Amino acid sequence: MGGQEAGELMGAPHDADSGAPGPGPREARSGLPPFEKAELPAPPRPKGLSWLGVVGPGVIVLGASIGSGEFLLGPAAFVQYGLVLLWVTLVAAFFQTVFNTELMRWTIATGEPVVTGFMRTKPWSQFWAWVYALLYFLQVGWPGWAGAAAGAIFFLIFRDLAGPGQEHIVYWIGVGTFVLCVGILLFGKRIERTLELLNWVLVSAIIGGFLILAAIFVAPDTWVSAAAGLVGYDTGTGGFRFIPEGVDWFLIGAFAAYSGAGGVVNLTLSNWARDKGYGMGKRAGYIPAAVGGEKTKLAPTGYTFDTTSDAMTRWRGWWRIVRADQWIVYFIGAMLGMVLPAVIYVTFIEAGTDIRGLSVAATLANAIASEEGAIFGGIIAMMAVWVLFKTQLDILEGMTRAITDILWTGSRTVRRWRGGDVRVVYYTVLGALCMWGIVALGLAQPIILLQLGANMAGVVFVISSLHLLYINTRFLPEEVRPPMWRRVSLVLMSVFYGAFVTLWLRGVIGDWLGG
Repeated sequence: MGGQEAGELMGAPHDADSGAPGPGPREARSGLPPFEKAELPAPPRPKGLSWLGVVGPGVIVLGASIGSGEFLLGPAAFVQYGLVLLWVTLVAAFFQTVFNTELMRWTIATGEPVVTGFMRTKPWSQFWAWVYALLYFLQVGWPGWAGAAAGAIFFLIFRDLAGPGQEHIVYWIGVGTFVLCVGILLFGKRIERTLELLNWVLVSAIIGGFLILAAIFVAPDTWVSAAAGLVGYDTGTGGFRFIPEGVDWFLIGAFAAYSGAGGVVNLTLSNWARDKGYGMGKRAGYIPAAVGGEKTKLAPTGYTFDTTSDAMTRWRGWWRIVRADQWIVYFIGAMLGMVLPAVIYVTFIEAGTDIRGLSVAATLANAIASEEGAIFGGIIAMMAVWVLFKTQLDILEGMTRAITDILWTGSRTVRRWRGGDVRVVYYTVLGALCMWGIVALGLAQPIILLQLGANMAGVVFVISSLHLLYINTRFLPEEVRPPMWRRVSLVLMSVFYGAFVTLWLRGVIGDWLGG
């Protein structure tokens, strides 16, 4: 890396054209260029099945959420502590859906990913670039999904759960799964569109498959317990019991953060919305694939528009699409994605069992195979492989995309590199993450990596919900700023996740002091 580029990324002083902090428009005072004035593009007006082509970012983030919270951490919590914890999922999904729509508010209004918006706040842009890049790494820089998928693949091949002495085999299966994710991201025209299509298949097949299995095997009283659990009522004790006694806060904090998507996965929604062409994202451009994509212009800065009556009509059209993408696709999908696996897991696995381990993804498959036959166990194992593989793909792409956008926005040198082709930056970052992932897979069991990342997601929510509130109420035109109930929801979201983070850290510190 050259001296000029290193200076830009580390916050060294440079001239105003390259984004030095100083006086000027409010959005440019941290060092980024000011917004350019442009007209808000007209939104599509879908009807019937054409809605499937208009919504998209919501299904990508939903697909990413199913593979961690809904398929691994949620079931681990429900089997150990009961369905009474489903109230956490309801509250988390509500807050995250409000959060997601506010992320998209920023992108529709400016064409920027939300982290670029965060970089527009003081003290200076490079400070926030490093903070959020670090948060991305700490949360999703651990390829635990590929490692968990390896346990399910092992079960499919050997018809048994992986145990002590077989870690080496599972590790190399995980490496192969992770590298395959990297290979898929080389192809297509627009990477966001590739993920969108794959996730429509994923979400439809997984939720549909779990719905069929639940209808066949789950008893009526389990459904009643799940419905009661959504409001914190325990049918076993006949009273409200929001948090069972003696819980493992490391697990519960992870479960709360990954009820829905979680942390930086939610933040990446705005990057996918930009590439989908929502609002001003149509003017910003997108990241093309290496094979099949063409070099495109990706704007390093955002836009603003005059809030005329025509512009506000277009704005309401875009907001209609955002509501459908998030409240219908994401919120309903997140609830079904958590409830359906939960009732199936508690049906087949004995209450109080700690299912976390090398074969966490194959535990349900093994239990169903023992009671209902190998064919059902095989179906569950194949679903686990597909869910976790696709989640790893989404997570890897999201992290690569976010770091690319941070570099692209924060450094003129990066934007000039190789003729300004953003694909070079994207695939350089992807290559570095691939090498790190191969190393990280051998550091700990996949479920430990996932719990570590999920608890970091809670930290991300505490910070970013307030940061998002700030930029949406300071930098956007008055007419498109969030109403009061949404502002209050973002503050309550920070408090909600802050409580879980505090309890998790208190438990960790207590264990350390006790040890």
